[in-house]
Amino acid sequence: MNLSRLDLNLVVALRALLEERNVTRAGERIGLSQPAMSAALSRLRRHFDDELLARTGNSYELTPLGAALRDRSATACDLLERVFASQADFDPTAETREFTLLASDYGAAVFGAALARALHREAPGIRLAFQHPAPSVVENTATVLSTVDGLLMPHGVIDGLPAVDLFSDRWLCLIADDHPEIRDELTLDHLARLPWAVYQRPYDAPAARQLSMIGVSPRVEVSVQTFQLLPHMIEGTNRIAMIQERLARKAVRAAAVRVLPCPFEAVPVQEAMWWHPVHAQDAAHIWLRQKAAEVGATLAANGDGDALKGRGDESHASRPR
Repeated sequence: MNLSRLDLNLVVALRALLEERNVTRAGERIGLSQPAMSAALSRLRRHFDDELLARTGNSYELTPLGAALRDRSATACDLLERVFASQADFDPTAETREFTLLASDYGAAVFGAALARALHREAPGIRLAFQHPAPSVVENTATVLSTVDGLLMPHGVIDGLPAVDLFSDRWLCLIADDHPEIRDELTLDHLARLPWAVYQRPYDAPAARQLSMIGVSPRVEVSVQTFQLLPHMIEGTNRIAMIQERLARKAVRAAAVRVLPCPFEAVPVQEAMWWHPVHAQDAAHIWLRQKAAEVGATLAANGDGDALKGRGDESHASRPR
């Protein structure tokens, strides 16, 4: 299809019509009169050879094609806005802009908080918005990333898109302070026999993937959508969980839990910020990527999790009671 023959204003009209399902409201939304909006709908119907909006009584319903185009038109509009918002120059001390990053609570708590502190000092007009990624991010990664500024995700889940490496982390096991059976050491038998609390999302279940590599099928009693809920699901039980070392310090302060080394060689986490090539030449995004790399390097150099390495029971000794 030759884009030069298309009126891109129709993309905006298409989105408004499919989301409002009303010609008058759609026109008001984008500043067009009712006749002009009706004309736009007629052109769209001819282009797609489909009614898009079918009258049912006193209202309109989306046709199957209209329903399919609703999300696509929204994505196209978001992408066009980002393309035309691109800048040749960017002054972080003077600009006002919002960057949107998709991240788990782990990525937001460990890296996002550090990035937010850096931006607070250096770019007071810049805003950060963190959103939890939907399951579709793995199936339609490029489409999703075209509408945001980045995705915080470890290597090994997605590929084929540019990324900025941030920092590495290792896995530890989390148990209750007063675990009735485990003292100073976990064994593979513990992992296979005792119940688990796991971080679970459709596209990334790290504990299950790690354990499957050593032939252990965890007996899951609780699954949660945020890593920071795991300590509360462990406290006062005989459950086990796996948690990243950089988050473990927060975990032992949040609940009566402690961390122990995994009794197997767990594959480390290599966290990265993935982004869409549409941002490649945008000066603001280039600055964001550079800042992300700097913050990630600082985290790596500081080794936030070092205080917990190999300490077993000592990991909770200094926690206020």
